[in-house]
Amino acid sequence: QVQLVESGGGSVQAGGSLRLSCAASGYTFSGGSMGWFRQVPGKEREGVAGMHSDSRTIYADSVKGRFTISQDNAKNTLYLQMNSLKPEDTAMYYCAADPGARRWLLLHVDEYVYWGQGTQVTVSS
Repeated sequence: QVQLVESGGGSVQAGGSLRLSCAASGYTFSGGSMGWFRQVPGKEREGVAGMHSDSRTIYADSVKGRFTISQDNAKNTLYLQMNSLKPEDTAMYYCAADPGARRWLLLHVDEYVYWGQGTQVTVSS
């Protein structure tokens, strides 16, 4: 049984930083991809960053240069380092896994099979 558990969310002022973690159990990164998504009430869930098991990455334009996705295979953990945070980054952040990674570059919710419960990030101005 695959389980993804996010942590590291919280409240921070604009310009600050947070690091999100996603601990995976029952799932290995090999051959697949993992990603971070976010959602605000009333809006669709959007892709933030994705990472293939071969370490290739992709980012949404809105976070390029500010966010960094990484993974620790030994710990089976995915990270999202978020710097220079803006109020518009406020959202629930979700970790997701796609075992097939056939279209991982789309960074779209439909491509991901397993999801965590989310961690809230709030950025105040």
